[in-house]
Amino acid sequence: MRVRLPKIDYANVRPHWAPNREFAHNVNASSTIPAFVEPYLIKVMKLAKEVLPTTEAELHRDIDIFIAQEAQHFRQHNGFNRRIRDAYPDIAPLEAKLGEDYERLLRERSLKFNLAYCEGFESLGPPAAMMWFEKYDDFLVGADPEAVALWKWHMGEEFEHRTVCFRLFHALYAKSLWGRFWNGWLFRVYGFVHAVRHLGAYSKAVRRVLVDTDRRGMDASALEQSRANARIFAEHLKRHTLPQLLKVFSPFYDPGAKPEPRGLSEYLRRFEKGGDMGIPSAG
Repeated sequence: MRVRLPKIDYANVRPHWAPNREFAHNVNASSTIPAFVEPYLIKVMKLAKEVLPTTEAELHRDIDIFIAQEAQHFRQHNGFNRRIRDAYPDIAPLEAKLGEDYERLLRERSLKFNLAYCEGFESLGPPAAMMWFEKYDDFLVGADPEAVALWKWHMGEEFEHRTVCFRLFHALYAKSLWGRFWNGWLFRVYGFVHAVRHLGAYSKAVRRVLVDTDRRGMDASALEQSRANARIFAEHLKRHTLPQLLKVFSPFYDPGAKPEPRGLSEYLRRFEKGGDMGIPSAG
């Protein structure tokens, strides 16, 4: 794990940055999430660090790197999201509501619940990384390289720090045999389900605004193509991610056992000193 500082210019990124516009809008809707969930994650992790025993020195160090990585994630997505929000201002109320949801969770729910929610959200990272590095190639042909670089870098680091929330939750709440059963399995799954339902409903609402706005100006042929694009991507996503997500429900689930997606480490090196930031030169 290491902190990287991408230098990506989003000034010319289009909302329709991939040929399959419905795929692009699915990703655009997801891109609005880090602007709110990452600051929330950072706050929860800082609260958890305060009660984590100092004897957990390695975990304390990893949390610090996790926090620094997540800070870069939401800053980069904020730059990308401005391009989306300028073109689709009707998503702003939905974004504001998501921010309010996280303020309410911090204010009204326990640290254990908030950390279980965070681990639930982090459980989405490895399947998403697998999609970006192994299953999205056909959707990325002709895509704007800045958007692709943002997401591959982000998902690469999500995979890199995939064990931090999991280890922290277990260190605080699943040390005993009963704790491993109740908290390390059942309560962890409860947090996962809550995160998936919450963010699934949110991203669906944002995606609907984006797609419906486009469709208002389409003729019958373009509308049918839009619907076909959406079906193609939805079926592709379900086929490849659902089996991975179901594994989170296992009492033996361990994100550290996930195999690294093909080419991930090599790609992340492009964001280190002297790298091309995922955007090779035109020459």
